[in-house]
Amino acid sequence: MSIRAATYRFGPYEIRTRTRELYKSGIKVKLRPQSFQILQVLSARAGNVVTRDELQRMLWPAETFVDFEQGLNTSINEVRRALNDSASNPRYIETLPKLGYRMVAPVQEDDLAPEAVSVVEAEPEISIPGGPASEAPKPAGARPLRLWLGFAAAVLALVGGAAGYWRWQVARVRLQTSAGPILLAVLPFENLTGDATQDYLSDGLTEEMIAQLGRVNPARFGVIARTSVMHYKHSQEGVAQIGKELGVQYVLEGSLRRQANSVRVSAQLIRVQGETHAWAREYDRQLSDLLGLQAEIAREISDEIQLAFVDNRAQAPIKRPTLSQQSEAYDLYLEGLYFWNKRSAEDFWRAIGYFEQAIAKDPNHAPSYAGLADCYALMGGYSSESLPEYMVKARAAALRALEIDPDLPEAHTALAVIVQNYDLDWQTAGNEYRRAIQLNPSYAMAHHWYAEHLGYLGRFEEAFRESERARQLDPLSLIIAADNGWLLLYSQQYDRALEKCRAVLEMDSHFARAEGCLLRVYEATGMFHEALARFEPTRRISTETGFWSELAYIDGLSGARQQAESALKTAIKYYRPQKSDPAVLALAYVGLGDKDQAFTWLEKAYAQHSNAMTGLKVDPIYGPLRSDPRFQELLHRVGLTR
Repeated sequence: MSIRAATYRFGPYEIRTRTRELYKSGIKVKLRPQSFQILQVLSARAGNVVTRDELQRMLWPAETFVDFEQGLNTSINEVRRALNDSASNPRYIETLPKLGYRMVAPVQEDDLAPEAVSVVEAEPEISIPGGPASEAPKPAGARPLRLWLGFAAAVLALVGGAAGYWRWQVARVRLQTSAGPILLAVLPFENLTGDATQDYLSDGLTEEMIAQLGRVNPARFGVIARTSVMHYKHSQEGVAQIGKELGVQYVLEGSLRRQANSVRVSAQLIRVQGETHAWAREYDRQLSDLLGLQAEIAREISDEIQLAFVDNRAQAPIKRPTLSQQSEAYDLYLEGLYFWNKRSAEDFWRAIGYFEQAIAKDPNHAPSYAGLADCYALMGGYSSESLPEYMVKARAAALRALEIDPDLPEAHTALAVIVQNYDLDWQTAGNEYRRAIQLNPSYAMAHHWYAEHLGYLGRFEEAFRESERARQLDPLSLIIAADNGWLLLYSQQYDRALEKCRAVLEMDSHFARAEGCLLRVYEATGMFHEALARFEPTRRISTETGFWSELAYIDGLSGARQQAESALKTAIKYYRPQKSDPAVLALAYVGLGDKDQAFTWLEKAYAQHSNAMTGLKVDPIYGPLRSDPRFQELLHRVGLTR
C-alpha cells in the first residue's frame, strides 16, 4: 500500500511523512520507524477502521521473520505513549477488539507533493518486534546471514517439537558488553489485560525478574532495585532517557495480556546505546497458577540472559525465590514495601500493618516476615525510643523468615542489623551482611546497610565502595543517598555531607533521615542559627523527649545556657523510663558540658541496648567525650576498639 505524501495535524501533534517525524507543539517526539508507519496509516485513514490483517500485510510481511502480534501490540503501545493516549479512554487511537484500530481525532491533511510515499521499506536485516532491525555491529567472526538463518530455523523446528510450550522469537545474539560490570534495569511489565486488578501479576513478574537476575554472575552483572525502576511505571520516558537516569547499559521491558483462560507474556532486551534489540521472546501459559507462572517465566528469561551475558562456564545453581500462593498477600507485601521505604516511624507502623495482613493471608510468606523484622529493628532509631520488645519482635520475624527460606537475602540483612544494633555483635552482623550479598549481589539494601556497618567501624574506604554499589543498584533511592550523607558526616567531610543532604531534601523536603543528617552537619560546623530554625515549626507543640534534648544540645553548644537548661527540663518532663532512649538525654548534657551526667545517661543507654551505641566511634556529637577514659572503656564494651 502507498499513501499520499502529506503533513497530518491533530490536536497538538504534526506528522511529517517526508522526513518521518512526529512533532508535539513544535517539539520532536521520538518514534521507532514501525510505530511511525502505523501512526501514519491511521492518520491517513482517520475515522476509518484499519484492520489488524491490513497492518500485517503492510508492515509485517512473512519474509521479515517476526511475530506479527507482539510487534503490532508493542508498536501501538509506543504510539499511545508518544501521544499520551489511553486504550481505556482514547483521545486519538481507538481499539476495536479482534478487528483493528481507528484514529478518532479530527485530522487535517496538507499535501506536500503528488508522488506516493511507500509505507514499507525493504529491511535487509531480521526485524525485531516493536522496533527496527538491530543496529548492533556483528561480532567478529560472524557467519553469513544465510547460515545464521538456517541455524535459527533449526532451533525453531526443535522448539516447535515441544508442543508449542513456548516460542522463540529472535535467535539469541552475543550481547555487546564493556570491560566493567553490566547494569540492567527491569522496567515494570505492562498490564495489557485491560483489568487493573491484574496489576499484581505484572508487578509480581517485575519483582521476580529483578530477584532472579540479581543472582546472575555478580562479578559481571548488576540489576537495578525495584524502588528505582517502579518510578517508571506508566512513564512516557524513552529507553535512552531511562538508561541515562539509571546508569544502565540494558533494559528489559515486557508486557502481559490475557486471552480467555491463558496469558501471554512478552519480553524484550534492549541495548540503551542506539536503542537496539538484543532479543525478544513471548510465553503462552494457562491461568491455572498465576503466581507459579511468574516464577517459571522469570526463571526462563533469567536463564536466557545468563547465557547471553555470561561465558559458557558452569555457574553456581540459582536458588529460586518462594512466591506467595495468594495474590492478596503479594499485593499487601508490596504496599508494605512502599511505606517502609518512606523511612519514618509513622510509615513503619503503616508498613507493619500491611506485612501483618500479608502474613495473615499467607503464613509462609517469608519476605513479609523479613519486612516486619526491618520495621521493628529500625523503629527505635526513628522514634527516639528504646524499646527492647521491638527488637524481640524483629528477631522473631527475621528467624521465622529464615526458617521458611534459609537463603532469603532480605532475612539475612534484617538479622544483621538486629545483631548489630541490639547485640552489638559486629562479627556476626558482618557475616550476615556478606551472606546476603553472596545470595543476591544485586540486593541494594544489603550493600547499603553493610556500608553503614563499615562506617560505624571507621572503615570508610570500604564503606564508600559499598555505598556506591548500593547507589548504582538503586540510583533513585532517597535513603541510600541520605545515608551516604551520614557516611560523609562521620568521615568529617562536612561540605560534601551538606550538599548531599540538601540534594535529598530537594526531592523530598520532609525526608526524616536527610533532615537528621543536615541537622548534624549544622551542629558540627557551628551553624547553630540554621540548626535552630529547623525546630521552630514544632517548638510549641512537641511532646517528644528527643526533640527537646536536641534543642538543649544546640542551645548549649551555641552558649545559650539558659535556653538549654529550659529545654533540658522539658525533655526530662516528657522522658518515660524504659520507653524513651536514654541516649537522647546524654546528648543534652553533652551540649551543656556536663560530662558526668552525659556518661550516666550513656550507661543507661548501653543497658537498654540503645541504637545510639553503634555511632559512638564516629558520630561528631561525642567529640567532647572522646578524651575521657570512661568513653574509651565504654567504646571497648560496645566492641568498637578492635
